Amino acid sequence: MGARRPAASARSHAGLSRALGILVGFAADRLLGDPRRFHPVAGFGQTAARVERRLYADSRPAGTAHTAILVGSATLLGLAIERGTRKHPMLHTAATAAATWTVLGARSLEREAETMAAHLEEKDIPAARDRLSHLCARDATDLEADELARATVESIAENTSDACVAPLLWGGVLGIPGLLGYRAANTLDAMFGYRSPKYQNFGWASARLDDVLNLVPARVCAVLTGVAAGRPREATAVWKRDAAKHPSPNAGPVEAAFAGALDLTLGGTNNYGSYQEDRGTLGDGPTPAVADVRRTAALARRVGMAAAGVAALAALLSRPPRRAGRHEERV
Repeated sequence: MGARRPAASARSHAGLSRALGILVGFAADRLLGDPRRFHPVAGFGQTAARVERRLYADSRPAGTAHTAILVGSATLLGLAIERGTRKHPMLHTAATAAATWTVLGARSLEREAETMAAHLEEKDIPAARDRLSHLCARDATDLEADELARATVESIAENTSDACVAPLLWGGVLGIPGLLGYRAANTLDAMFGYRSPKYQNFGWASARLDDVLNLVPARVCAVLTGVAAGRPREATAVWKRDAAKHPSPNAGPVEAAFAGALDLTLGGTNNYGSYQEDRGTLGDGPTPAVADVRRTAALARRVGMAAAGVAALAALLSRPPRRAGRHEERV
């Protein structure tokens, strides 16, 4: 009878330490939110801006090089940390937890929602207009309470996928490289992926990469939204019927699922200053009111918790790559 395979045991330990790290990192985000100073993602953004100044040209090849250098560097850093800590379960758990906390933005998103809700409940429209820029890039100059509420609800829905579900899932499947690589790509899309004249070509690669990386997580988020709300049929029905109306292949399913889960109608024409975008009409209920902001934030919190569980399960089922030429079994 053969002895236990050492390499198989090591892979099992790596999956367990990854799962624990993701859960600890998620808990840290829930308790602490983003660090107030010296946030690594902010530092990455500053680096991306410096590299842009050196590489910028109004062309797709220049933008592709910019994206490849920055996302590749973040992913390689994550791979080095992953490999350097894999044989030390406690260190690997700590490193995974730190990376997870770094890339998540769920608690900070919830705090922004709470701040917007407070401004709207107090009927402080100027403050709410000013604060909306923390959630999205819409021109809030002429928005009134209900339109500010709609913008907030839609931003919470989209960012629940981008800032919580997607990084958790990539972390569960690929560990630290997945966490850092995804956050790098998503940050570049937020910085350069807008449809402005300056970044129409330069931001093309970052926008397309972000679309690809979010194809599966956005749909997982849509499913979890219906389950977390206790309305899976309604969320799925609106998702299947209305998601294609949205110009984004990933925001569409998520926002449609939130609309069905909350029994609201989302979408419409949004003004981004230099251009307007028709988001279609998603859902069957009333348009969002001020009270729906806190409802949406509460649903987003439940979706995040469910996603953390799914990511931990994915980590337990994942297997790190085997090294060629190594015998894994002792007789």
